[in-house]
Amino acid sequence: MEKHKESMMMSLGYNPEWSEGSIKPPIFQTSTFGFKTAEEGKRFFEIAYGKSQLEPNEQMGLIYSRLNNPNMQILEERLAVLEGSEDAAAFESGMSAISTALLAYLKPNDVLLITDQVYGGTHHFVHHFLKDIGVEAYVLSAVDSVADIMGELTAKNLTHRVRMIYTETPANPTGKLIDLSILEGVKNELNKQNELPVISAVDNTYLGPIWQNPIEIGTDLVCYSATKFLNGHSDVIAGAVMGSKEHIGPVKGLRTFLGGMIAPYTAWLLTRSLETLHVRMDYQTKNASQIAAYLEQHEKVTRVYFPGLASMGARQNAIYANQCKAPGAMISFVVQGEEAGAFRFLNNLKLIKLAVSLGSNESLAQHPFSMTHANVPDEEKISTGVALGLVRLSVGIEHAEDLIADLAQALEKV
Repeated sequence: MEKHKESMMMSLGYNPEWSEGSIKPPIFQTSTFGFKTAEEGKRFFEIAYGKSQLEPNEQMGLIYSRLNNPNMQILEERLAVLEGSEDAAAFESGMSAISTALLAYLKPNDVLLITDQVYGGTHHFVHHFLKDIGVEAYVLSAVDSVADIMGELTAKNLTHRVRMIYTETPANPTGKLIDLSILEGVKNELNKQNELPVISAVDNTYLGPIWQNPIEIGTDLVCYSATKFLNGHSDVIAGAVMGSKEHIGPVKGLRTFLGGMIAPYTAWLLTRSLETLHVRMDYQTKNASQIAAYLEQHEKVTRVYFPGLASMGARQNAIYANQCKAPGAMISFVVQGEEAGAFRFLNNLKLIKLAVSLGSNESLAQHPFSMTHANVPDEEKISTGVALGLVRLSVGIEHAEDLIADLAQALEKV
C-alpha cells in the first residue's frame, strides 16, 4: 500500500545506511564529488549535458553541487510528492524560482498573459525586466470565460505570440481567486492555433500544496516562495517549481547556468520543515477561520478578504468550492481611516509582528499599499482592491484567542 504524503516526508529519498545510520540526512556541505573512475565521470557528464539518456535501472551520479547535491535531490523528491508532480526544482529564493521559470520559456517578442494581481516582486520583474528584453505582458483584468479572453486576444492580434499564461491564486494581497479551469481552457485554445506550445504557470504560495493543487487542473508549472508555508519558520529564503519532467527540464537547465540552485544547508532546513507541513498548515487555517469571522463583525473593519466567506460573493465562492480544499491562513482586511487608521492599528499590535513575508509559525501583519506592493502604480493598486486601509495578516500557530485579543486591543486604538 502506498504511504500517505505525511509519512513520506519522513523518509523519502534517504536511507540511514548511506550515512552511518543517521536517522536524518546529514548536510552534504561540499562543492564537488569524487568519481570512482574516469569512465564514470564521463558517463555522468554525458547524462548531465543531455548527450545521452539514463538506461533502465541506471542512476545518475553526483558531480558538482551546482548540478546536483544529495540534500537538494532529497528535497526535490519530497516536493514532487507533495505537489503530485513528476519533478521539482529547488531554488535559493522564490523570486529566483519565478524568474527562472519565466525566462526558461519567454523570448523577445513573446507575449505573457498575466492576471492583474500578483506579488510585488513578480509584478516588477514582469513589467520592467521582461519588458526591457522585449517580452510583452498582457494583463487579464477579468478571467470570466474562455470565449471572452480569446476574443480579446484575437481583437488585439496577440494569439500567435502568447507563450505563457501566469497567475497567482489566491492573489496577493486581496485573496482574490482565479478560475484555473478557464485559464487552462484559454491555453488549450491557443495551442490549437499556435505552432509553439503555450505553458501555464501558477504561483501557489498562498494555498499549496496542501490546500490547492493546480496540476490536477492541468497547470504545467507550479511556483512557490518556499520561504513561506513550505518552510514556515522565518529562517530560510527558498523557492521551488514543480511540474512534469518535460516542463521542469528547461527550468533546471537554465538554473544550472544562472546559478540559482538551493544550497545544501538551506535544502536541509527546508526538508526538516516539510515533516511538519500538514500539522502546521491545518492548525493555521483553523486559526484563520476564527479570526476572519471575528474581523467580519468588527465595527472598525470595513471589508474582509478570505476565501469561502459569503461576503466574497457567489462567483468567488464557486471557484473556491471547485479548486480549493481549505481557505488557508491569509486574511486581508480594510481598517477604517485609510493609511492613518491602518498604521495606528499596526503600530499597536503586540503579539502579532509587524513584518512582511507570510506563512510562518508566528503571525505577521503588514501594509501592502506602502510595503510589499510599493512599486505597483497607485492607480493599479486602487483598481484591484489594494486600498490605503488594507492590512494583510498571515496567521500563525499561536492560540486563536490570544491572536483575537491582540487584534481587538489594536483595533480599539483606531
